[in-house]
Amino acid sequence: MRRLLPSSLFAQVMLSVALALLTAQVVSVVLLYRAGEERRETAAITSAAFRLVNGAEREARREARRAIQEEFGDFQSERAPRRLRPSVGGDGGIGVLPRPLRFSISPEPPVTVPSEEGAREQRLRALLANEGIEPHAVAIGIVKAGDDPQIVRFVRSRPRFSQTEGWRERRVMTVAMQRVAGGEWQAARVIEPPRPPNALRGLAFQTLVTFTFLLVVLFLVLRRITRPLALLTDRVSTFSKKPDEPVRLEETGPSDTRRLIAAHNQMEARIAALLDEKDVMLGAIGHDLKTPLAALRVRIENVPDDAQREKMAASIEDITATLDDILSLARMGRSGALEVEAVDLGMLAIGVAEEFEDLGEPVTMLNPPRVVARVQVTWIKRALRNLVSNALRYGGDAELSVEIEGTMAVLAVEDRGPGIEEARIAEMMEPFTRGETSRNRATGGAGLGLTLARAIAQQHGGELILANRNSGGLRAELRLPL
Repeated sequence: MRRLLPSSLFAQVMLSVALALLTAQVVSVVLLYRAGEERRETAAITSAAFRLVNGAEREARREARRAIQEEFGDFQSERAPRRLRPSVGGDGGIGVLPRPLRFSISPEPPVTVPSEEGAREQRLRALLANEGIEPHAVAIGIVKAGDDPQIVRFVRSRPRFSQTEGWRERRVMTVAMQRVAGGEWQAARVIEPPRPPNALRGLAFQTLVTFTFLLVVLFLVLRRITRPLALLTDRVSTFSKKPDEPVRLEETGPSDTRRLIAAHNQMEARIAALLDEKDVMLGAIGHDLKTPLAALRVRIENVPDDAQREKMAASIEDITATLDDILSLARMGRSGALEVEAVDLGMLAIGVAEEFEDLGEPVTMLNPPRVVARVQVTWIKRALRNLVSNALRYGGDAELSVEIEGTMAVLAVEDRGPGIEEARIAEMMEPFTRGETSRNRATGGAGLGLTLARAIAQQHGGELILANRNSGGLRAELRLPL
């Protein structure tokens, strides 16, 4: 799952805010849809309630006429006031039901009476109360026309209604009230208002347009905020390879980012100054130490004891070699020192192997392929010499090979020695760490060979890898980009 998530700050913020916006838009659509459904339901309840009131008033007038006729005989009753006359037209645009189905009276409730009245029933009671009616019980039911037995019976008896397309799927609301306990149930039916055509599609389109607009605005704003960070990241990556070339970044973006860029500019300037001071110091050290060493070489010629003179000369050579290693390692971080050229690494490795063969060392070179890379020839040769010297010192022999793995050239040196403990492999590449614990340079070296080889590989954008062989011995790989 983590692999699918973006890793950059810009992408993570975009994803987080986009998900939040999408969630908000979905919630908004749901609320709008529910509000529309509630309006439709309220309109149906209102229409049914007034139809119920009109039907009840009409029934009351009929009962009154019937009572008058029984007592005084038949005569034309006074016309009812218009306010009380029932609406005989449609349902105010809601839909039209045949007159016999609009209002009915029955001893049993036409819909299920709830044990507890809900929001619908409470709205119905409020509408009836506005007309001065306080019923004992109310009930509301919503079914498809095809599931209402009374509607189905009526349609079957009148074929012309059955020809109406989709009548079975129309939702019919039935509202009923019982004025007194145990009395008859008066019911009214209305067809629910149809949903607006493509209502959900319209809401979805509106949501998509809003979401896209907000994402575009968010993209532009975040791009402006994170661009200085991206430039700073690129600069840090470049500075790590060329620390002696400071470049002052423009301080842009939010205040926090500007402070970070300012701090980085100060750090670059300070590091560049320290590197310059280091170069001056190393030059002075090289001059101050090598000059006395050269004088010592001249003076030991006056020592009469040959054995003592040879020991003194060997000590001076050890000091000079160690000093050269230290100065070379210190200069590795200077980008200006890397002057690369295209060279065949196979031929370069053959040349190093032949140098050791001329000295009588057991060094073999496997037939290498042609591998051309841009490297600093002197440094790569030095790194290979250090690796071969270590192999000869601890393994007794060395075998060189050159391979290609993807975009990397691999110069490998293998021996048949005791290898290195797994826990000490990383430690062995640190300065002045030796596999041989004595302080004798002839047996253990100065502890800078692997450190220099690793620094040279890193200066070329590669790496040094040490690994124990399954058959015994150590394999050192100098991996360089092609």
